[in-house]
Amino acid sequence: MQENDDTRRLLEIMARLRDPDGGCPWDVEQTFATIAPYTVEEAYEVADAIDREDLPALKDELGDLLLQVVFHARMAEEMGAFAFGDVVDAICDKMVRRHPHVFAGASVEDAEAQTREWEAHKRRERAAGGETDASALAGIARGLPEWQRALKLQNRAAKVGFDWPGPAPVIDKLHEEIEEVRAEFDAIAAAPGDAAAQARLEQELGDLLFVAANLARHARVDVGTAMRRANLKFERRFRSMEALAAGDGTSLPALPLAQQEAYWQRAKRAEIADGEAADE
Repeated sequence: MQENDDTRRLLEIMARLRDPDGGCPWDVEQTFATIAPYTVEEAYEVADAIDREDLPALKDELGDLLLQVVFHARMAEEMGAFAFGDVVDAICDKMVRRHPHVFAGASVEDAEAQTREWEAHKRRERAAGGETDASALAGIARGLPEWQRALKLQNRAAKVGFDWPGPAPVIDKLHEEIEEVRAEFDAIAAAPGDAAAQARLEQELGDLLFVAANLARHARVDVGTAMRRANLKFERRFRSMEALAAGDGTSLPALPLAQQEAYWQRAKRAEIADGEAADE
């Protein structure tokens, strides 16, 4: 890969940081395993900037994410495994290979057909690489956030016809899982020290979350985006509760739950009223 000046500068900075003789002690002692959590975190911060439609922040967060790629590539280069240029060459080759309708004169009907072709290319590549797992679920990374892995498992199963026909039976299944969770809570209440009941509760809660993710998939709602917005809404309303309580000369920790709930409802009504006013 031919490096331009911007790329070369970033690679030189990373090499300097990793230099055992005069580099940054923190950067020098890092490994793939210790950097991996930061890589995941930076990807989420990119998604957050996109969700907030904050382009200046997106520019900064994409830079932080790019630094993660450079960091991993530098560590690999020090081991003699590969360098940043090899990473770029590999992804360029993959994009050309998996888009024959763009680069090789093939044709594809639409985006859905392209998605099927993409998966077919991936299966052929895994087979060529010696992969012997022929399952429709092969190749789904175990390092993904579990909600994301759940969606990938469900999508793969759906491609071979193992799927509910629509949201209605998924909602029925959700109610069924809620009742099973309720039963396990009752079992723990009856026997607080029952480790088996606690294990069953964990299993039933997992089933509940799995079905909730499936419902989001049927609704064509991104689970991560939905959860980010729910978190932001909760944070916004809770901070509003705190402000309202402070305005009344009190604080939330000093109040019983019923009065805290009253502040929550006030914050909710104020937010709805502000939203309606903005729409006018």
